[in-house]
Amino acid sequence: MSLPAFFQDVFSLQSKKDFEEKALKAFAYQSEKCNIYKKYLELLGITAKSITKTEHIPFLPIEFFKSSMVLCEEKTDIVFTSSGTTGSVESKHFVADVSVYEKSFRTCFELFYGPVSDYCIVALLPSYLQKGGSSLVYMADKLIKESNHRNSGFYKENFAELKSVLHELQNTNQKTLLLGVTYALLDFAEEYSMPLKNTIVMETGGMKGKRKELTREELHTQLKKAFAVENIHSEYGMTELLSQAYSKGDGVFSTPPWMNVVIRDVNDPLSILENNYSGGLNIIDLANIHSCSFIATQDLGKKLDDNTFEVLGRFDNSDIRGCNLLVE
Repeated sequence: MSLPAFFQDVFSLQSKKDFEEKALKAFAYQSEKCNIYKKYLELLGITAKSITKTEHIPFLPIEFFKSSMVLCEEKTDIVFTSSGTTGSVESKHFVADVSVYEKSFRTCFELFYGPVSDYCIVALLPSYLQKGGSSLVYMADKLIKESNHRNSGFYKENFAELKSVLHELQNTNQKTLLLGVTYALLDFAEEYSMPLKNTIVMETGGMKGKRKELTREELHTQLKKAFAVENIHSEYGMTELLSQAYSKGDGVFSTPPWMNVVIRDVNDPLSILENNYSGGLNIIDLANIHSCSFIATQDLGKKLDDNTFEVLGRFDNSDIRGCNLLVE
C-alpha cells in the first residue's frame, strides 16, 4: 500500500510546526480521498483551500464509523471492530495498511516505556479475546511476541497461573507490564493481592457491565493498595484511532508527536476551547492517514498543555463503549 509522500516521516516529528504542516496536508488529502469526510465537509460548506490552520479543521463525528466506510482507499488489510454492548451498533475501522498501525503503536510504546524487548508483557483482556476484531488485542499480541519473553502472553481468566508467573518475574527482577481491562484487573486484585515491585500495572478502561462503575480515583486507589505500587498507568485508545495516549499516573495522558487533542465546546462543536476548559475530545491522529485523522469523539475532557490531557467522562446519552473510560 503506497503512502502519500508527506506521510513518510510522520512518526519522527520533532516540532509543533512540523505537526501543523503534516496535519494540514493530511486534511487536504483526506478531504478529497475519504468520501464520507468529503461529503461531510461539503454539507458544512468547507473546502480544503479555506483551511489554513489546524484549529479550523472540522472533525468528523465518530458515529460515522458505525454507519459508513471511513476510508481513502479501495482495499483493506484488516477491519477492527468495537467491542460494543449487547444490541448496540459496532464501529468498524477499515485499515488499508496495518503496518502503519504496527509502526504507530510500537513507536509510541517505546517512546514512553523504552524497548519492548525489556519487558515481559502479561495481558488480562478476556472479553476482547472472546469477541475478536479488537485493535487492542492486535496491539497486545504483537507487543507480546516482540517482547520475546517465555512468560509473555494472554492469561484470560487463569488467575492462579498469572499469580505464579508474576511471583517468578518478581523474584528475577524482570521488568513486567501487566495490561488489563478494568474489571479483570479488579477481579485478579481481589483474589490475589500481591506486591509488584518491578511491574507496571496498566488499565485500559472497561467494566463491560460486569462490575459497578468506579471513578478513576477509586479504581486506582484499589489497585495501588492491592499491588503495592505508587501509580496505576492507563492507555487511551479506541477502534477508530491508530494511535494511543498513555498516562503514568493521576489520569494525565500524554500523546505522541503525531497525535494531538483539541477540546470542542459541547454546545458549539465547531468552536475550539482553550487549555483548562472542559469539553468534547477531538483527536488528531496522523496515523489514520488512510481513513480520517480528525475525529470528534464522545469523550469529555480537558487539555492541560500541548501534549497532555485528562479524560473526564462521556457525553450523556452517547453509546457506551466496550472499552469505556471511567467517569470522574
